[in-house]
Amino acid sequence: MLNSPNETWFAGSGDLDGKAELPPGRGLKPRTSPLPASALPSEDVGEAAGAVDAEGAPPGRPGAQAAAMRVNEKYSTLPAEDRSVHIINICAIEDIGYLPSEGTTKIHGVGFVKIHAPWNVLCREAEFLKLKMPTKKLYHINETRGLLKKINSVLQKITDPIQPKVAGHRPQTTKRLSYPFSREKQHLFDLSDKDSFFDSKTRSTIVYEILKRTTCTKAKYSMGQGEGRKKDSALLSKRRKCSKYGITSLLANGVYSAAYPLHDGDYEGENVEFNDRKLLYQEWASYGVFYKYQPIDLVRKYFGEKIGLYFAWLGVYTQMLIPASVVGIIVFLYGCATVDENIPSMEMCDQRHNITMCPLCDKTCSYWKMSSACATARASHLFDNPATVFFSIFMALWAATFMEHWKRKQMRLNYRWDLTGFEEEEEAVKDHPRAEYEARVLEKSLRKESKSKETDKVKLTWRDRFPAYVTNLVSIVFMIAVTFAIVLGVIIYRISTAAALAMNSSPSVRSNIRVTVTATAVIINLVVIILLDEVYGCIARWLTKIEVPKTEKSFEERLIFKAFLLKFVNSYTPIFYVAFFKGRFVGRPGDYVYIFRSFRMEECAPGGCLMELCIQLSIIMLGKQLIQNNLFEIGIPKMKKFIRYLRLRRQSPPAHDEYGRKRQRYEADYTLEPFAGLTPEYMEMIIQFGFVTLFVASFPLAPLFALLNNIIEIRLDAKKFVTELRRPVAVRAKDIGIWYNILRGVGKLAVIINAFVISFTSDFIPRLVYLYMYSQNGTMHGFVNHTLSSFNVSDFQNGTAPNDPLDLGYEVQICRYKDYREPPWSEHKYDISKDFWAVLAARLAFVIVFQNLVMFMSDFVDWVIPDIPKDISQQIHKEKVLMVELFMREEQGKQQLLGTWMEKDRKKDEPCNSHGPKAGPDSPEYPGGAP
Repeated sequence: MLNSPNETWFAGSGDLDGKAELPPGRGLKPRTSPLPASALPSEDVGEAAGAVDAEGAPPGRPGAQAAAMRVNEKYSTLPAEDRSVHIINICAIEDIGYLPSEGTTKIHGVGFVKIHAPWNVLCREAEFLKLKMPTKKLYHINETRGLLKKINSVLQKITDPIQPKVAGHRPQTTKRLSYPFSREKQHLFDLSDKDSFFDSKTRSTIVYEILKRTTCTKAKYSMGQGEGRKKDSALLSKRRKCSKYGITSLLANGVYSAAYPLHDGDYEGENVEFNDRKLLYQEWASYGVFYKYQPIDLVRKYFGEKIGLYFAWLGVYTQMLIPASVVGIIVFLYGCATVDENIPSMEMCDQRHNITMCPLCDKTCSYWKMSSACATARASHLFDNPATVFFSIFMALWAATFMEHWKRKQMRLNYRWDLTGFEEEEEAVKDHPRAEYEARVLEKSLRKESKSKETDKVKLTWRDRFPAYVTNLVSIVFMIAVTFAIVLGVIIYRISTAAALAMNSSPSVRSNIRVTVTATAVIINLVVIILLDEVYGCIARWLTKIEVPKTEKSFEERLIFKAFLLKFVNSYTPIFYVAFFKGRFVGRPGDYVYIFRSFRMEECAPGGCLMELCIQLSIIMLGKQLIQNNLFEIGIPKMKKFIRYLRLRRQSPPAHDEYGRKRQRYEADYTLEPFAGLTPEYMEMIIQFGFVTLFVASFPLAPLFALLNNIIEIRLDAKKFVTELRRPVAVRAKDIGIWYNILRGVGKLAVIINAFVISFTSDFIPRLVYLYMYSQNGTMHGFVNHTLSSFNVSDFQNGTAPNDPLDLGYEVQICRYKDYREPPWSEHKYDISKDFWAVLAARLAFVIVFQNLVMFMSDFVDWVIPDIPKDISQQIHKEKVLMVELFMREEQGKQQLLGTWMEKDRKKDEPCNSHGPKAGPDSPEYPGGAP
C-alpha cells in the first residue's frame, strides 16, 4: 500500500506548539493520531502511520489521561477540503508533542502524509484535464513499402545491438486510438484493469493538480516573509476569510517541507522487485550502456512528457554532433597536412629573412626576431586555413538542419505520446496563479481595506511591480559591468605579467611569454566564470521572485531570460575580447594607446589572434564541461544528500529496536535531492551550443569535444534523475518551450559572429587581397612582408625605448610591426596606407556576402524540410477519420437499439388493442357516455 502509484507523500517541518484536538475519521482504528477537521478521510482510508494510543501517547510509551497531540493552530488545516483526496497516513509534522498535561516532553521528527485519489476522482480529473487515453479501437500504422522498407529493415538489424532492452521500444505496427477521457464514454476505453489504466505519473499529476487548487480553511499562516504579520484584529479577521491557497502556498510558507511522488522502488539489490526505476537504471542510467539509444518512451512513462522531451532533445543534439565532429576532424587534419606547404608560416620561420620586430612593451622589452614566433605561426595554420570558411558555412547549415530535425522528431513524439491538440489544456494550466502572486494580491486587497468578495478582482499592475523592475534593471546592468571589470582586470594582469616576464634573465622564459600569459589568464577567466555562473543563477532567481510573476510559465520564462543573459555575458565576454578587441586599438610604435596611462594595450601575435582565440575557447569550454557540468553535478548532490541524511538522523534519532528495520520508501525518498527544474540542464547545453556554433571558425574540434561530453552527460543526468533526485511531479508539455527560440537566436547570431571572425580575426581576407591584388607571381610569397610596416627607432617617445637596445647583438635602426601604415621615409609617415582601406573594404564585403548567403541557405533548408513528417500527418488525419467513424457507428447502434425497443413496445401494445373491448358512446369509459 505504501508504494501504490496513486499516492503522494508530503513531508513537513515546523514548530508545533498550539493545540488542536480533533476526532479520528471513519475507517481509522482507535490507536490513531487525530486528524484535522478539513481532512476527514472516508471509508477507504488506511491505518495511520504515526499511531497514537487511546490516551494520546505513542505505542510503547507511558500514556496519561486527557493526553492530546498539540499542534500549532496555523498548522491545524491540511489542503484536503476537496473530499476527493483522502489523507491515508499522517505522522503530523515535525516537533509533535505528546503532552500528558502541560509538560515539556517532545518527540522530534519529520512526519509524512500520504495522499490517495480513488478511481472516481481519477476519472473526474482526467476528464477535466482532457487527458487522452487509449481506447479499445486498434488500427494499423501505415508502413513504408518498397525500397524504404528494405532500408529500414537493414538499419534495424544493424542498430539492434545498440537498442535498449525495453518493451515497446521497437517500432510498432499497431496503435490504439486515443480520445480525451470522458466518464460518459467509459465504454470506449479498456477498463478491465483499473489499477494500470492510469499509470503512476498520471496519478501523481492528478493528485498534485487537486492539491494546488484545493482551498485551505482557517488560513492563519503568513504568506511570505514579513507579509502576514498580525497588525490588528481587523486584518486578522480578513485573513481568516481567505480560502484560496493550496499546497504551493503551504510549501512556500514552510507548513510542509516537501511534496513528492514516490519512486517505484529500489533500483539495485539482489532481492529487489523488478520495477520501472530498476529498468531505467539498468538500460539508461548506467555508464555501461553509453553506446545505446535512450528508452525515451520509458523515461516519459516514469518522469512525464516535459522531462522526456528534454532527454529526447539532448539525444537528437548529441546525434547531430556526430557529422559535425567528423567534418571538424577532417578540417583539422587538412590543416595538419598542409602546414608544411603554407608559405606565410614558412616565411615567418625562415631565419634568413632576419625580420626584426618592435618591442612588445615599453622599456623592459627589447627587439625580437620574427622567427621566434615560428611555432605560433605553424599552429595558427591548423585552424586558420581555407577549409575553415567551408566549415563555418557547414556549421550554419548544420544548425538549421538540427532545428528542423528536432521539430520533426518533436512531432513524432507528440503523435506517439498522444499530445496532439494539447493547447487547450495548456492554456488552462498556465493561467493558474502562483502562491506568491496570490499572497501579494491579498496584501494589496487588505491595504485597500476591500471586502472579501472583491479580493478576486484585485490584481498586480505595473505600478506594483515598478520597484522590482527598477531593481532588475539596475542589478543586471551592475552585474554586466562587474563582468566587464573582471575582464579588464585580467587584461591588466596579462599586460603587467608580460612586462615582468620580459625582465627575466632566462631566455626560455622570455621566449614563452605569450604562451605563459595566455594560459594563466585563461585559467583565471575559467575560475571566475564558474564562480560567477553560480552567483548569477541565484541572483537571477531572486530578481524573478521579486517581480512576482502571475503564473509558473511566466516565472520560468523570466528566470530563463535573466539567467541566460547573465551567463551568456559571463561565459563569452573574454572570448569576444580576444576575437574582436585585442590588437585593434593598440596604436603604433611611438604613439601607443595606454590604460590608466601606464599599461600599454596588448598586441596580437604576428600570425594573428586566431590561435589565442582557439586556446581561450578550448580551455573555457573544456573546463566548464569537466568541472561545472560533470564534477559539480556528481559531487554537490551527493554532498547535499549526505548532509540531509545527517540532519534527519539528528532530528529523529532512531530507537534501539528500530536500528535494524528497513527504511520505508517515503523516508528513503525524503533524503534525496529535491528536483529543481530543468533550467540548469538546458542552460549548460545551450551555453555549449554557443561554444560549438558561435566561434567554430577558430576551433573546428569544438563539436568533437561537445560530443564526448554529451555522451557522458546523458548518462550522468539519467543517473541523477533515477538515483539522486526525488521523483518530480510529471508535467505535460508538447515542446521545449522558450529554449527553442533561444537556440534559433544563437544559430542566427553564430552566422554573424563567424563572418566577423573569418573576416577580422583571421588572415583569410588579407591573404586573398594580397593574392589577387599585390602578388607579383600569383603566389603567397612576400605576404608577411606586405603585412608589416616599418618604424624608425629614433621616433620612440621619451622613456619608451628598450633599456637594452643591443639585446640581439646588433644596433637596430628600423623595426617592423604588424599594421598597414606609411613608412618613416614617406611624406605622410605612419599614416594609414591605402592597403588598409582595400583590406577593410574586402572584409566588410565578405561579411555582407557571407551573412546573406548563409542566412539564405539556412532559410532554404528551413523551407525545404517540412515541420511535420508526411507519415505523421497522414496518421493524425487517419485517427480523426477513425474517430468520426467510431462515433458514427456508435450513434447508428444507438438508433438501431432505440428502434428495436420501439418496435418491441409497439408489438406489445398491438395484442392489447386488438382483443380489448372498444369504448362506445354508451360506454362508461367513453367521455361523456352513460354513467
